[in-house]
Amino acid sequence: MTELNPSSDEVISRSAPDSGNVSRRKFLSFAGAASGLVAVAAIACKKSGNDDNSTSVGSGDTGVLNYAYALEQLEAAFYIQVAANASFTSIFSSDEQALLTGIRDHEIAHREFFKTALSTNAIGALEVDFSSINFSNRASVLGTAKAFEDLGVSAYNGAGNLITNGDYLVLAGKIVSVEARHAAYIRDLISNGTFSDSTDANGMDTAMTPQAVVAVANGYLKTKINANGL
Repeated sequence: MTELNPSSDEVISRSAPDSGNVSRRKFLSFAGAASGLVAVAAIACKKSGNDDNSTSVGSGDTGVLNYAYALEQLEAAFYIQVAANASFTSIFSSDEQALLTGIRDHEIAHREFFKTALSTNAIGALEVDFSSINFSNRASVLGTAKAFEDLGVSAYNGAGNLITNGDYLVLAGKIVSVEARHAAYIRDLISNGTFSDSTDANGMDTAMTPQAVVAVANGYLKTKINANGL
């Protein structure tokens, strides 16, 4: 499976926004970001002409939004399966269950937001492949959650310079801040006090190109996607 750590030519350095102490109540209350998104201008997405028959997210701002939609589908599917697993209540405490369920609800809200905003321009539902994940094992679940959350943050950071519509850029900023809170919380569950260990020596978060992100995401997707048009 593709490693999450990108090579230096796949990473763009971005400044991470300052993050103050976020209470658990505030963490859980932030769902369904940016409900005032204006309707997406129409560039219909279709199957790419590549030999691998992967689904293209498209181009322009619509392509970027479909790219985000694909990643939110992946994250939502993961957390839905985490919470539905029979071992969920035994490998996580009640407080942890509440917070992980909150993350699940955030990802579902993000997924449905993009689906509604894109309307007929949205790519189809993606079929996932979680065969490499042991949902009954705490370390496997949290390790995958960390990988997905880090990937999501790097993906939004790396796509920001591709967006031309200011409203969409604001939307991306609102969602990436939520994803960063998820990433911090998952890190703390793995090892207390490591919530900020994803930054570089300058205190900056990383950003990955869409092509690098897709290479990782496709390892967990039966329906392969490509971002060659971005």
